[in-house]
Amino acid sequence: MLHKKFLLPIICCAVLIILFAFTLTPAQAASSSEIRDQIDAMEQEQENLREEMAKLEGQIQQNSEDIKTLVANKSALDQQINVLHKQISVSNDQIAAYALLIADKQLELEKAEQYLAELNVAYKARIRAMEEEGSLSFWQVLFESRSLSDFLDRLNIIEEIARADNKRLKQLQFTADLVAQAKEDLLTEKQALEAARLQLNRDQQTLEAKSEQATAVVADLLAKGIEYELLLDKAEEDEQKLLDEIAKLEDDFDDAVYQEWLATYVPPTTAPETPPVSDSGWLTPVTNYRLSSPFGMRPHPILGYERMHNGIDMACPAWTPIYATRGGKVTIAKYSDSAGNYVQINHGDGYSSVYMHMIQYVVSYGDYVAQGQLIGYVGNTGLSKGNHLHFGISYNGTYVNPMEYIG
Repeated sequence: MLHKKFLLPIICCAVLIILFAFTLTPAQAASSSEIRDQIDAMEQEQENLREEMAKLEGQIQQNSEDIKTLVANKSALDQQINVLHKQISVSNDQIAAYALLIADKQLELEKAEQYLAELNVAYKARIRAMEEEGSLSFWQVLFESRSLSDFLDRLNIIEEIARADNKRLKQLQFTADLVAQAKEDLLTEKQALEAARLQLNRDQQTLEAKSEQATAVVADLLAKGIEYELLLDKAEEDEQKLLDEIAKLEDDFDDAVYQEWLATYVPPTTAPETPPVSDSGWLTPVTNYRLSSPFGMRPHPILGYERMHNGIDMACPAWTPIYATRGGKVTIAKYSDSAGNYVQINHGDGYSSVYMHMIQYVVSYGDYVAQGQLIGYVGNTGLSKGNHLHFGISYNGTYVNPMEYIG
């Protein structure tokens, strides 16, 4: 009982809402001009999308070219860095070799200086010993000599010793000076090499910084390329959705034009007798006809071989009026060598009808016609052996037997 008390107000509210909904004025269907305005706006939006896609494609192309240029520049930088690595390695080897040479010269110089010092010590010791034994003078050599020849001999010996000591000392000093100069030269060259190596290191650091910067820019461009691609994919998806909406609106436009045409269409009051309409709603396109050829396989009356006859031949006099079997849109109204003057009508539900060999048609492509509206007159145009109407019906592109529809 308690549940019923709660349910009753809810049901009443629901009924009131439904009644209120039915009392509202139904929204009117959009007119063909309104739909055309929507289509025009969407086509403008589509044009804007295409311009945006073209711009994105240009950005992708430019981005790709920029990446190629940067990659080429980075490759050149990497090659320069490799060359610098080799130059630095060679400089290090040269500096190591100079260090060995300098070490050898230093050892040689130390030996020469040591030998020179030893000679100086020995020379000074001998002089000191001679001085300790007595004053060494011209008079001493003179008075100690036993004869003049002995005096001369003694004097020559003293002079010879002095000259020999001086010569050796000079040679040793000269050698020491040469070694010292060679060492100084080696040090100068080593310092120059070290300065060059420092410059190479600075150049390498600069190039490595540029290479890292190029790598970062390439990564940024690749990211931008992916972003452009995603934007282009999104724009293409939006365009496809827009095309689908435009296609739907085109169908709505056709339906609206057809409904507006039906609303203003007034059937002719002086029209001749119209054929009957079958129980299934299909009107026979001509009156007073004779079925001269049924639907199905048959020998072609002109070509001679057997082939499928995708319709029926309705023999009747020339200029017999032909009426639309159902309402719809004229999708073909033209002449062909085989069908002659012919018309095709799309009925909008998968069905189409075709009317061939007319002497004249009175509708145009894109026209909307009502059931029973005059569309042309029977004739003998195209591949035909007499005045007749070839009448066909197709469903979703496959021809069916018209007699099953018009009775």
